[in-house]
Amino acid sequence: MDDPRKKRLRYRAWHRGTKESDFILGSFADAYLPGMDELRLADFEVLLDVPDPEIYDWVIGRAEVPAEFDNAVVRDLLTHKISF
Repeated sequence: MDDPRKKRLRYRAWHRGTKESDFILGSFADAYLPGMDELRLADFEVLLDVPDPEIYDWVIGRAEVPAEFDNAVVRDLLTHKISF
């Protein structure tokens, strides 16, 4: 991945502050960033500004995804399978 923007987003995804968020968002970034177009990159960038507990609650189904985050990136994140 040579794109500086994608490298920066990958770094942010893998360095969230909690191991759970690192694995969720980092593995997602590894799988999806290479194929993201500009729109999806922008949506992912906005997603990375959301606090970890909120994203975690969406992923585990404890909370509904707010309408403003109902986009292809978040839908892909919710179906992303994490393997350790």
